[in-house]
Amino acid sequence: MPAKPLRVALAGFGTVGGGLVRVLQENQELIRQRIGRDIEVRKVLVRDVHKPRAVALPEGAVLTSNPDELADDPDIDVLVELMGGIDAPHALITRALERGKHVVTANKALLAENGIGLFQMAAEKGLSLRYEASVAGAIPIVETLKKSLAGNRIESLVGILNGTSNYILSAMSSEGLDFDTALKQAQELGYAEADPTLDIDGHDAAHKLVLLIRLAYGQEYPYTAMPIRGIRGMNRMDIEFAREFGYRIKLIAQAHVEDGRLAARVCPTLVHHTYLLARVGGSFNAVRVEGNAVGSLFLHGRGAGDLPTASAVMGDLLAVARGERPDNTGFVAQTPERAAILPPEEVRSRYYVRVMVHDTPGVLRDIAAAMADEGISMAQVIQKTGEREGVPLVFMTHEASARAMRNALSRAVKAGLLTTPAVAYPVL
Repeated sequence: MPAKPLRVALAGFGTVGGGLVRVLQENQELIRQRIGRDIEVRKVLVRDVHKPRAVALPEGAVLTSNPDELADDPDIDVLVELMGGIDAPHALITRALERGKHVVTANKALLAENGIGLFQMAAEKGLSLRYEASVAGAIPIVETLKKSLAGNRIESLVGILNGTSNYILSAMSSEGLDFDTALKQAQELGYAEADPTLDIDGHDAAHKLVLLIRLAYGQEYPYTAMPIRGIRGMNRMDIEFAREFGYRIKLIAQAHVEDGRLAARVCPTLVHHTYLLARVGGSFNAVRVEGNAVGSLFLHGRGAGDLPTASAVMGDLLAVARGERPDNTGFVAQTPERAAILPPEEVRSRYYVRVMVHDTPGVLRDIAAAMADEGISMAQVIQKTGEREGVPLVFMTHEASARAMRNALSRAVKAGLLTTPAVAYPVL
């Protein structure tokens, strides 16, 4: 006798929800061969049941605008949450877990900010709460950290985790666009939302980094404590100067352990052009993992989109259909301890710095003195011809703390050396 189908309730029938239905339909026979049973979508939650859909509703499925119908239906085995937002998905997932249903979600914001309680509830009930699609789209980084690299001590995580920002920076670099034009182009192509705040201000990448830190270190680095700096208003001048030094600017999310404390941040960062991360273009994502046993691994793929993200959701659904034992956090403890955090101002790195200064004798000497007073030495310097805002003076430093860099630039401001605010980005 064939095995009972896995019956799914789908919350959200937008881009990813439609992609999931397409994958289920197109790969139905392959799915049956892999798991020995069918996966059937029985109910679909939408805001407006009368709205025309780009993807046809699966045979046997019904639309509803009542979320309780998904959680309370005794015939549903799994809730797939693709709604977005925090409050409504949190209530729906909580209700589904209370009623004994497994959950698959792509909601990184929910899990990063309010996920601990949900993981605790899932563990108490022996249920799966799976979220591969929440980080880096099609890239299987969640399962890689939970399973393949489980025997490693993870030394560092470095990633490009937001496709919108990466597309904008790539367009500014390769096409010479300014930030506003590149953002508009990303919106026209569907790579950026009408309100791109979460993406271009770095919050989307930070949510994902919080989840990766839990998986890699079994520790909680609170989202509210994460240093976050996005790419909003990125100046094309800095893109061009970085290239002169041999670097590309990327929005980088990174974490590593230093002297027993966890350092993490999301910010624009210079990456040398010979690194694979520097070559990740368009809306693609990538993650580099360093483990004490495995060494360096590099995962690269599409970070968003209907079918790539649906592929990650499908992987989670197949795991549930196989009856795999829940391993939601990758650790026995479902409530991770708060990480011992290295204060952001103590994190050390090399820096790219651009200052606009008055075209007067001795200004380079005075800027160098402000840096030297904080123990910062310059490695390379470029000085260009004057512009309306002053003369651009660009330099790369040797390693320094974030505190020292902030104090040095503050000294330069107080001395009246700068005509506009300075720009300082870390160098990977």
